[in-house]
Amino acid sequence: MSTDLTTMRCRPLEGHAPMDADEIARHLPLVPGWALVDGAIEKHFAFPDFHRTIGFVNAVAWIANAEDHHPDLRVGYGGCTVRYNTHSVRGISINDFICAARIDALVAA
Repeated sequence: MSTDLTTMRCRPLEGHAPMDADEIARHLPLVPGWALVDGAIEKHFAFPDFHRTIGFVNAVAWIANAEDHHPDLRVGYGGCTVRYNTHSVRGISINDFICAARIDALVAA
């Protein structure tokens, strides 16, 4: 398993099975701060104001469109919760972890 998810690209997964619990458990440490919550992985990102939150949301939208893999977002004044699962596999896939890692790299920059 590649540990640098940021170098990977999302791919179509129609017809594939979702990750099982062991696979998810092996991948979660690769994206610190992300948690398994109700069938998805999610993480909250805090910002000091709405302007910076929306800047983050726009950057996440750019990543989502580039990877053709789109999260659910919960946006507020001081932060955004990003939630990923893969509808085509009806669960969690490698694409979710790839996008999570790309978002983490964005915030770390």
